[in-house]
Amino acid sequence: MPKARVMLRRTALAAAVCAVLGMTVPMGTATAQSSAIPEVGHRWADAGPYTPEVSIGVVHTLYYPRELGARGEKHPVVLWGNGTGVVPGAYTSLLRHYASHGFIVVAANTPTSNFAITMRSGIDLVAAEAADPGSRFYGKVDLDRIGAAGHSQGGSGAINAAIDDRVDTVVAIQPGPLNDVDLIDEPVLYLAGQVDLVVWPSVVRAMYRDADHVPAEYLELRGASHFGTGITGGAMRGPSTAWLRYWLLDDPNARAEFFGQNCGYCSDTQQFSGFDRNDLARQIPG
Repeated sequence: MPKARVMLRRTALAAAVCAVLGMTVPMGTATAQSSAIPEVGHRWADAGPYTPEVSIGVVHTLYYPRELGARGEKHPVVLWGNGTGVVPGAYTSLLRHYASHGFIVVAANTPTSNFAITMRSGIDLVAAEAADPGSRFYGKVDLDRIGAAGHSQGGSGAINAAIDDRVDTVVAIQPGPLNDVDLIDEPVLYLAGQVDLVVWPSVVRAMYRDADHVPAEYLELRGASHFGTGITGGAMRGPSTAWLRYWLLDDPNARAEFFGQNCGYCSDTQQFSGFDRNDLARQIPG
């Protein structure tokens, strides 16, 4: 059963669980503050409506919209974990992309992010900034909407970061194996590369199959290698952005890509060489 905190904020997740229990629950609509962040149609891989800014700190690097709160909106948070041996600068293209879609990305400045200690501490950092009247983030951070994402070792770290009750969803991009999804109860998107010779698709699919207690989906990107998609975002950029936009922004266009009988990604064999979703994910309306 998902945490009460997550159920209150995610009517879609509540609907999935209630459906399994034979109950019904009305679907809610996006909050006023989230709807103030513009929709982008289905152009997930294109730059969003915000201009990204970057602030490099000692422990974390922040990627965020230059126009913070310009429409009265508060911005959700995405914790980021790097692959083995690299720091956020290696993923600048992808993280700036997330910021252009309205997210505040708190990237851990560590080449060993697997156990997500630095990733989780990013929540405290951005919470302190949001409460500081002298900070550019003051009053502009939606601390009720936090995602964790990462690549390779950092993908495993994103799963481990969700042990923190404040994390609401996970994007695990070609994740390493040192994690236990049974310890979390947030929805997870698993992204694999068809020709990934570092983290084989079969490894990622096995992790997905273990996540049968939460809404989970498995997307295998056609022709994708381990580094060609992870470092720049590449083919992973669009699906990961859509997942974050649904769970953190209640974007109805993003929901339609993953959920419902005729979801956009269900039969997209041009983009994906593999697609699967578990029973809880199937219960979420499109």
